[in-house]
Amino acid sequence: MTKKEHTQFIKDEAKRLGFLSCGIAKAGFLEQEAPRLESWLNKNHNGQMSYMENHFDKRLDPTKLVEGSKSVVSLLLNYFPSNTQVADSYKISKYAYGADYHFVIKEKLKELLFSIQNTIGEVSGRAFVDSAPVLDKAWAAKSGLGWIGKNSNLITQKVGSFYFIAELIIDLELDYDTPTTDHCGTCTACLDACPTQAIVAPYVVDGSKCISYFTIELKESIPLEMKGQFDDWAFGCDVCQDVCPWNRFSNPHNEPLLTSNPQILSISKKEWEEITEETFRAVFKNSPLKRTKFEGLKRNISFLKSE
Repeated sequence: MTKKEHTQFIKDEAKRLGFLSCGIAKAGFLEQEAPRLESWLNKNHNGQMSYMENHFDKRLDPTKLVEGSKSVVSLLLNYFPSNTQVADSYKISKYAYGADYHFVIKEKLKELLFSIQNTIGEVSGRAFVDSAPVLDKAWAAKSGLGWIGKNSNLITQKVGSFYFIAELIIDLELDYDTPTTDHCGTCTACLDACPTQAIVAPYVVDGSKCISYFTIELKESIPLEMKGQFDDWAFGCDVCQDVCPWNRFSNPHNEPLLTSNPQILSISKKEWEEITEETFRAVFKNSPLKRTKFEGLKRNISFLKSE
């Protein structure tokens, strides 16, 4: 098989496995991202997410992360749901309506790598789903899957931004895609709508002001000065995506493993407030909400209840 055939095979396999799209970029140093990341960290926009400061060199260069790597295969998996939560409920991000995406995507990536090795031959690589110092949005943009919008999310013209991003970093040289252009234009919908003004400038998000940070990443008490700003978000926040005009083109996914859990969607505010640890363990056993743990969820609900 030729390099072109290898590339087409990988893209065809990605489609067969249910990925929305697949783009490929040459592994190497992310020159444009380096000063941006350094500035973001220097301004403490990572808050208490100290892990963002680790492995700075590996974060910018996958060849330091995966020995001998030549290509970064970026993949998108749609998670836009067909269902919504009941009206009288505390809000959770759409990505958390179903099963934990880490496991779902990791299995697909393992199968993709197996297919590559089975058909092409001896190819080494590693799969990544939010689990290592990889700048996934930068690599997806570099491989032409979309552009990084003013809300710092990857946006694609035809499908919006409600998708997961994952990577397969391999030691196989392939044909590489080219970046697309920015289509945010003069729109400031995300900046105007952010409940906590976390989007401090176009394309710059202060992570330490984001509702997702407070409800998921922060381990201590939520600062009192944030009272009245959360708009009932108990786990994550979708506001900057919900208002993005490109998300008018979002279509519900057809991935059975990410099917919305009806139990989660039907929980009322009263039920959230009265949830026990036993119920939490049973209902959220395979859910991304496990990340915040029972105590974290109770903290978030109490904070919202007292607003």
